[in-house]
Amino acid sequence: MDAVRWMKARGLDFRTIDVFAEPAAFARMRAVSGQSLAPTLEMPDGSVLPDFDVGQLEVFLKERGLL
Repeated sequence: MDAVRWMKARGLDFRTIDVFAEPAAFARMRAVSGQSLAPTLEMPDGSVLPDFDVGQLEVFLKERGLL
Protein backbone atom coordinates (compact mmCIF):
# COMPACT_ATOMS: atom_id res chain seq x y z
CA MET A 1 0.00 0.00 0.00
CA ASP A 2 1.38 3.40 -0.98
CA ALA A 3 0.50 5.07 2.34
CA VAL A 4 2.41 2.47 4.35
CA ARG A 5 5.53 2.86 2.21
CA TRP A 6 5.22 6.65 2.38
CA MET A 7 4.93 6.69 6.20
CA LYS A 8 7.78 4.19 6.64
CA ALA A 9 10.02 6.29 4.38
CA ARG A 10 9.43 9.26 6.68
CA GLY A 11 10.01 7.31 9.88
CA LEU A 12 6.48 7.83 11.15
CA ASP A 13 5.25 5.61 13.96
CA PHE A 14 2.04 3.79 13.06
CA ARG A 15 0.27 0.47 13.37
CA THR A 16 -1.46 -1.38 10.55
CA ILE A 17 -4.58 -3.44 11.15
CA ASP A 18 -6.08 -5.75 8.55
CA VAL A 19 -9.70 -4.68 8.95
CA PHE A 20 -10.83 -7.18 6.33
CA ALA A 21 -9.40 -10.09 8.35
CA GLU A 22 -10.56 -8.82 11.76
CA PRO A 23 -14.34 -8.27 12.03
CA ALA A 24 -14.05 -6.23 15.24
CA ALA A 25 -11.48 -3.94 13.62
CA PHE A 26 -13.73 -3.50 10.58
CA ALA A 27 -16.64 -2.56 12.85
CA ARG A 28 -14.45 -0.03 14.67
CA MET A 29 -13.29 1.47 11.37
CA ARG A 30 -16.90 1.91 10.29
CA ALA A 31 -17.81 3.44 13.63
CA VAL A 32 -15.00 6.03 13.65
CA SER A 33 -15.00 6.87 9.95
CA GLY A 34 -18.61 6.41 8.90
CA GLN A 35 -17.57 4.33 5.88
CA SER A 36 -16.16 0.93 4.93
CA LEU A 37 -13.22 1.85 2.71
CA ALA A 38 -9.55 1.39 3.56
CA PRO A 39 -7.12 2.83 4.26
CA THR A 40 -8.45 4.74 7.23
CA LEU A 41 -6.16 6.56 9.63
CA GLU A 42 -7.24 7.18 13.22
CA MET A 43 -5.07 9.52 15.26
CA PRO A 44 -4.57 9.39 19.05
CA ASP A 45 -6.54 12.66 19.35
CA GLY A 46 -9.55 10.99 17.68
CA SER A 47 -9.23 12.69 14.29
CA VAL A 48 -9.84 10.36 11.35
CA LEU A 49 -8.77 10.40 7.71
CA PRO A 50 -10.88 7.88 5.78
CA ASP A 51 -10.22 6.43 2.32
CA PHE A 52 -7.20 8.60 1.50
CA ASP A 53 -4.35 8.80 -0.95
CA VAL A 54 -0.78 9.85 -0.15
CA GLY A 55 -1.43 13.48 -1.09
CA GLN A 56 -4.38 13.70 1.30
CA LEU A 57 -2.34 11.96 4.00
CA GLU A 58 0.48 14.47 3.65
CA VAL A 59 -1.90 17.43 4.00
CA PHE A 60 -3.65 15.79 7.00
CA LEU A 61 -0.37 15.23 8.83
CA LYS A 62 1.00 18.69 8.00
CA GLU A 63 -2.19 20.30 9.34
CA ARG A 64 -1.49 18.52 12.64
CA GLY A 65 2.16 19.53 12.75
CA LEU A 66 3.40 15.98 12.29
CA LEU A 67 5.47 16.72 9.18
